[in-house]
Amino acid sequence: MQKLVIIKSSAVPLPAENIDTDQIIPARFLKSIDRKGFGENLFRDWRFNIHTGEPNPDFVLNNPKFSGEILVAGNNFGCGSSREHAAWSLTDYGFKVIVSSYFADIFKGNALNNGLLPVKVSEGFLKDILKGINENPESEIVVDVEHQTISYNGVTESFELDSYKKICLLNGYDDIDFLISKKQVIKEFELKTQTTNA
Repeated sequence: MQKLVIIKSSAVPLPAENIDTDQIIPARFLKSIDRKGFGENLFRDWRFNIHTGEPNPDFVLNNPKFSGEILVAGNNFGCGSSREHAAWSLTDYGFKVIVSSYFADIFKGNALNNGLLPVKVSEGFLKDILKGINENPESEIVVDVEHQTISYNGVTESFELDSYKKICLLNGYDDIDFLISKKQVIKEFELKTQTTNA
């Protein structure tokens, strides 16, 4: 996984609330266990006309004025089924951070396990960010993982982040990488245990 330390990027506004995992990645595309390739079907039924397959010009991901590594979404993002593919599709598309005022717990866990940072902000801050992005699409959001802060337009909020997941994000670790990083400590513990029990 990529290291996430400081993410400074313009953002894509998606103010819809209660975006569920089937909207993020429809069930008919869950045919692979490889994490790559899911980005092309991210928000498939919103991005493309179901009958013609043509891009929907009214959907934000098809609007060339919005781009970036940060998706700013409405309240209750990632509700619905527990599919990990939702996180895969967002990261494969190129997003590193999702900002919302609330995340479904299972989605939040899946996101963190796949190097995608869910940043929970206050409802007021979220509204200000969404308004600001729409008025100035090139404006940037700064997310500081180490200090657990998000800044936009001179305003900064702190966000919660599990200490273990923070270590993983800062170092680009998945669970296996983290264990490997502790290999020497584990060996020393085993040696100490063997000596104590001898």
